[in-house]
Amino acid sequence: MAAVKSPLSDEALKVTGDALQGSLIDLIDLSLLAKQAHWNLTGRNFKVVHEHLDEIVALARGGQDDVAERAIAIGVNPDGRSRTVADRTTLAQLEAGYLADDKVVAAITDILAQIIGRFRERIEATDEADPVTQDLLISLAAQLEKQHWMFQAQV
Repeated sequence: MAAVKSPLSDEALKVTGDALQGSLIDLIDLSLLAKQAHWNLTGRNFKVVHEHLDEIVALARGGQDDVAERAIAIGVNPDGRSRTVADRTTLAQLEAGYLADDKVVAAITDILAQIIGRFRERIEATDEADPVTQDLLISLAAQLEKQHWMFQAQV
């Protein structure tokens, strides 16, 4: 099996690899949580929130691919297996069953805030280690912050 030779030093590769793997876990779990809420949503604002959740899913899934491909490009194997995500996620999980629209909006707002906080830490960590990865994380953080604002406005 051929391995990709990294353009980064060992230290920069470790920092950047950790930032990318953490981001991948967050984005995979975000897509799963948003889809779970999408399927089980109830309430007066069903249609608006239902469709908005699909925007979150699309953002998270696109971001997952970008993050995983960046990892491979620098010689790090991304791990998006379900067991890995389940074992490593730190995101609050939604309750099972039907979910009221106001509770979903509050939960997604909080979840996005958690992820954004970690993305900002990873942006800082990759400043010197890998500006290319940092740029990717900045772009994703901006998109996540926009979605956070839009959900927060509904609270």
